[in-house]
Formats: sequence, C-alpha cells, structure tokens
Amino acid sequence: MKSPLGKLERMPLRRAWAHEAGEFTPWLAQDENLEMLAEALGLSELELVATEHPVGDFKVDILCTDGDGKVIIENQLERTNHGHLGQILTYAAGVGARKVVWLAESFRSEHVAALEFLNQNTTEDLDFFAVEVELWKIADSPMAPSFNVVVKPNEWSKVGRENARAASAASPTKQLQHRFWTGLVEYEASNRARFRFQTPKAQHWIISTIGRAGFHIGFTVNTRDRRLGVELYINAEDAKSQFQRLREQRQSIEQAFGAALDWQELPERNGCRIALYGHEGFDLEDEGSWPTAFAWMSQQGARFHEVFRPVVKALP
Repeated sequence: MKSPLGKLERMPLRRAWAHEAGEFTPWLAQDENLEMLAEALGLSELELVATEHPVGDFKVDILCTDGDGKVIIENQLERTNHGHLGQILTYAAGVGARKVVWLAESFRSEHVAALEFLNQNTTEDLDFFAVEVELWKIADSPMAPSFNVVVKPNEWSKVGRENARAASAASPTKQLQHRFWTGLVEYEASNRARFRFQTPKAQHWIISTIGRAGFHIGFTVNTRDRRLGVELYINAEDAKSQFQRLREQRQSIEQAFGAALDWQELPERNGCRIALYGHEGFDLEDEGSWPTAFAWMSQQGARFHEVFRPVVKALP
C-alpha cells in the first residue's frame, strides 16, 4: 500500500522572520540564500556588498553585484505598497544600479504593471525584477522558503530595440563586432554554456563574470593589431594592490595555466589586466573564420576560469 502524500501549506512570512531588517535581511544576505535567489532570477551570481547601505537619508536593504554591475534588493514581509515602489527608484538612482530586485510576500497588480512598464521602456542597462517570497511546510516539517519571480525583463524585446537603435548609427566595423559577439554567445550556449556573458554590444570586447566583484574575464577582438585576446581584467577599487598579489603568484599561476601570460599593470589607468593573445592576423571581416575563433576563445576562457577563479576568490 502506498504511503499517503503530504499536503503543502503556505505559511505567513512572519512565522519565520518577525522583523524585516533584523531577521529577514540578514538571512537573505547569507551566501547560500543569495545563491538561491540568483538561481531563481537566472543570474550567474549575487555577491554581497553591504546591508542597510546608505543612500542619502535612506538605506537600501541589500546592495550586491552580479559581476556586471550593482544590484539593489528591497524587501517587504507583506503585500507591496506605493512607498516601496518609490524607494526602489530612489535607491536605483542613488547607487547607479543595473538591476533592481523587489521582494515581497505578494504583489499588487498595479505594481506588477509598473515594473513591466519600466522593463519595457528603459534601456538594456537597467532591469527590474519582482519576486514573491513563499514559505511552505508539510505537516510538522520545517518551513522551507522559495522564490517565485513574477516580473523579469523581456531580454529579447528589450535588447532587440536597443540593438536596432545602435545598428542604425554604427559603423560597419561596429556592426561586425556586434555580430561577432552575438555569435560567440550563441556558440557558448550550444556548447555547455560555461560563461555568463554581458549583452553583446558594438564594441571590441565582451565580459563574463568570474565570481567576485571587480574582476571579470574579458574577450577582445583587436582589428588594428588583428588578433584575439582573453584576459582577467581587474577594475576593483584596490585593483593595483590586488594585481600585485596576483603577480606574486605568477610562477604558480602560469604553471597551472600552461602558458606565459601578459601582465599589464596599466599605470595610466585604474584597472589592470592579465592577458593571453592569439590568432595573429585574424580578420574580423572573414566571417568564415569565426567558428575557429569562437572555439579558441571558449577554450582559453575556460582555462582562465579554471585557474583564476579559486585564486581570485582567495584574495583578501
């Protein structure tokens, strides 16, 4: 005889967290819970920067980075209200956020419509998410949280509009660059998708996250020098000191990588890079050579992630 099935019961959020700032925000700010939220949102990562981060006379609940820019998270343990809608816009402007995540027990239809309107009428550099926090249990089991995303950006339509605007004004070289990066993203998507790229743009580079704010894996195509490149780019506030810490490990890093790398401190800039160049003589206009270029970039990018990710994570 089959065992009887249990019945899921949804619980009020305040059964688990009596206070928003004192209990829920610290819980959400833990690495494993930000990871669970990032997975629900379809982001590669959410790395905590600060809780109760000051914005003028106010404080945003949680400030994070997703490797591509700042992310603000505003929490409510009840149904949404107009006050919090105003707050997320104020906070987004105050910190220069790229993504805005509003969490609540439930969303009013007016607020869902407002966030969808913002997603449809802002640039690709600003995204809004609405997430309902749910709390479930079966009989006497421990309560279990889950995240239900009710609003997220429509990347296809949003990016499509931005790309159309950019293409109308872009030079032939810029248009080629945009198609090249779009092709690389599609290549990765069909080959295990090891990287999470930024949206392809008409420029000579594209970046991928590596798991820590201020550090990225960059992919470059240089039409002047006719070559391809993959690099670790450091643009953290302490980029120079972090670069020096990495350079102290140069021998072990290059031994693990299996090749000599180009260590560029870039004294005239805030950032630094550690690069590998290849495909000398690469002609961006020869689209028939792109699949070979994609394969090389994918292979080298994987080596950068494998070698540098644990080293970067271990930096102070």
